[in-house]
Amino acid sequence: MWAVPESAEPTVELPASAPPPWPAAVRATLWWHRASPDARTLGPSASLPVTVGMVVDYLSSPVGPYREVLASPVLRRTLLPTMVVPFIAVDSPTSAHGGRVHWDLPKTLAVFTGDVTAVGAAEGEGWHVRTSVRPLGPRLPVAGAIRFAQPVDGGLGVATVRMAGRFRLARVDVDSSGPTLPGWLTPGTHTGVTVSGRMTTGPQRRR
Repeated sequence: MWAVPESAEPTVELPASAPPPWPAAVRATLWWHRASPDARTLGPSASLPVTVGMVVDYLSSPVGPYREVLASPVLRRTLLPTMVVPFIAVDSPTSAHGGRVHWDLPKTLAVFTGDVTAVGAAEGEGWHVRTSVRPLGPRLPVAGAIRFAQPVDGGLGVATVRMAGRFRLARVDVDSSGPTLPGWLTPGTHTGVTVSGRMTTGPQRRR
């Protein structure tokens, strides 16, 4: 499974999870910045030089409430820009099972503290991601979709996430540590958004 060292396979047994689709109520903060040279070595050759990070609080889901941090070093250059995800961590073993089995996402386990839309942190074995969020302006309606594509057996496994809710612009202070994260999930202050609403993650399609 394609992953950076921070997304090592969990050492505990993972309980089985329900198959997709996974509907959920969420709160989240997303941020983005220009991809570093290290990030470009991790992504596909036909890519957009943009790195995206995200911390998510799943208030409800088919595996219950849980929190998540993920990052995509570059976006695939497709009609709908697509995330590639070598780093993702959650605080739910059942969610970790779902990510690895249903979507080929290298979910590992982490401890989360604080609030994903204010001041919070995720910490795993030898790494951390800490965020401090300053919302700006009014909350506005949003609806749309994002995709993520994972290398699978010489091809790609592609899934779509659809969301509707509200968003607000934000400035996001990010601190990261670990074997690879500081080189491509760049510490500093970045443009971002906070979002809340409902989302559904669909099944993976092989291409």
